[in-house]
This record gives sequence, C-alpha cells and structure tokens, in this order.
Amino acid sequence: MDWSRKAILVTGGASFISSHLIDLLVDRGARRIRVVDDLSSGRLANIQGHLDSGAVELLRADLLAPGVAQRAVSGMEVVFHLAAIHGGRGFVDLHQAACAQNLALDGMLIKAASEAAVEKFVFASSGCVYPNHLQQDVSRELYLAEGMVGPPYDADNMYGWAKLMTEMTLAAYHRDLGFRTASCRFFTVYGERGVENHAVIAMIARAFVRQDPFEVWGDGTQVRNWTYVGDIARGMVLAAERIDDGTAVNLGTEERTRVIEAVEEVLRYTGHRATIKFLPHMPTGPLNRVASNRLARELLGWEPQVKFMDGLHRTIDWYFSTRERHAVGGYLAEMLTER
Repeated sequence: MDWSRKAILVTGGASFISSHLIDLLVDRGARRIRVVDDLSSGRLANIQGHLDSGAVELLRADLLAPGVAQRAVSGMEVVFHLAAIHGGRGFVDLHQAACAQNLALDGMLIKAASEAAVEKFVFASSGCVYPNHLQQDVSRELYLAEGMVGPPYDADNMYGWAKLMTEMTLAAYHRDLGFRTASCRFFTVYGERGVENHAVIAMIARAFVRQDPFEVWGDGTQVRNWTYVGDIARGMVLAAERIDDGTAVNLGTEERTRVIEAVEEVLRYTGHRATIKFLPHMPTGPLNRVASNRLARELLGWEPQVKFMDGLHRTIDWYFSTRERHAVGGYLAEMLTER
C-alpha cells in the first residue's frame, strides 16, 4: 500500500499506542493523517511534531457526541480505530459502565465509515476477548490461538465484551456489505509514552518514586506476554495492507513472563532496593494470558522484534529521563485505577 497517497484517520491518535502508529505511518510516507481525540487521556505532546509539520491535523472531539463520527471519517480512505474508554487492570475491573460505552462508540464509527465508503477499517482489539476460564491455571503452558475465543464466550469484563462485539460487527459488515476490515488483538502493550495505569509503567513508576515496600498486585505468579509498542504499530500497518475479510489476529509475543520476574528486573535495573509487598486483594485479571502469534506470522509475516527485557530497559530509560519524581508521587496512586 502506498501510504503517501492515502487519507488516514487515527482515532484516539494522541494516546500511547496511536502516537507510535502515527510515527510509523509518517515514516512510511503518510502525509494526510487526521486524528480525532477528545484528549481525555491522550497528550498533544505525543503528536506535536507531526502537527507542526502538517502531516497530522487534529479534530478535538468526543466520538460519542452526535455527528462527530461522520465528521471524522469524511474524506478518509483508511481508518485505524484505537479510541476507547479504557485504562489498566484497575480501571477495567472497577469501571464497568464506562467501558460499556465502547459498544456505542465503536458501532457509531463503523456505521459512519461504511456509509462514507472508507476503503479499510482496522480495529484495535484486545486479549481481553478470550475466555476467562481458559486463563486461570498458571502451571499450564497456554498459548491463546484466535479460534479459542469461543463459543462458549467468556470475555474479560465489559471492556472485553465490547471488543469482542466490535470484532463480530466488523466481520458481519464484511460478509453483508463487503466492507474491508481487520481486527488486531493487542496483548499487554508497553513502551515509551505509556502511562502509569498499565502494569509495566506502574512497576517502573514505583521504582522511580522509590516506593518501599514495593507493591505488587496479586501474588506475582501471574503470567503475561508484554508486547513492545513498536511491534504493535507494525502489526497494525501490516493488517491494513494484508487483511480484508474481518479476520482477527493476535499481536503478542510468545514470551512467558511472570509478574514477579518483571518486578525483580525493574528493581535490579533501576538499582532500587525495596521489600516486595504482595496485594492479593487487588485486581489481577486472568492468571495466564499469553498469545499464540502463529496466525500473524502466516497472514502478515509479522513476529515481534523486541524481546521483553530489552524493551523493558528502553522503557525504564525513557521514563526516568522524562519524569519528575515529586509529580509522579502526587498522582501515581490515582492513576492505578483511573485513566
């Protein structure tokens, strides 16, 4: 795909993952990118350089407001839909009604894009679509493959159900209307520009403010496959280029890392010596969530390029060089459960 010739919409474009996607699109030649973002969690600083260069235009608006979806897609050829009401594990568990609004947000945008004859619609889905009951045994070497999503369906909270319903909606739009769509299931994304309501940045922030005892939600045995944001952005671009039929594909590494292993490396790399305090009563999510990326390799030629420990070190270096300790200490506790 010649990205220099495409008019591209990136929803939620001032946020963490979206801004990395925009960086990649600009690197691939894109010069007509529209961002729609209400800046409720996104930051203009993430895309300021592209705004200044003229490669990106900003529509500051709420996609749930009447008429905004139609304005956003007008004249666009490719839509990358990443906007969502979301946060980290604390937010997903504790703000069910807020996450349920994604059902309306996604549906309104898909309808508007289809009616505007958008050429391709790429959706940011999540590992939260997978059944909870499959992910509770930490001793099992489990790799979640796309076909394991169900039935029976058992998504992770309202956030996961909304993602699953939008995947199904996009597949139906392709079957019934020929709308060219793709869904990318993200698995625990981390990296530069991440925020403290997600696990890796929360760990780094705790070390940055020298928290002692160092708090860990759960008992530390939870298994994850944290995926570097640059790999996620590359996977989304490939999905736009190579998937048309609504297929959902995992974007995740197959590295199995326990939470305690990540914590110990954060402490070691930052030189922070602290007593670890486990908080088993706090939200932890599924205990064993790791993707199979076989389908991404087959359909996209995609596989992760950044190993977790390497990406973790990059992210720590970025965080420590861009944050002020007193400021982080003032907002960290709230960010763990909010947006």
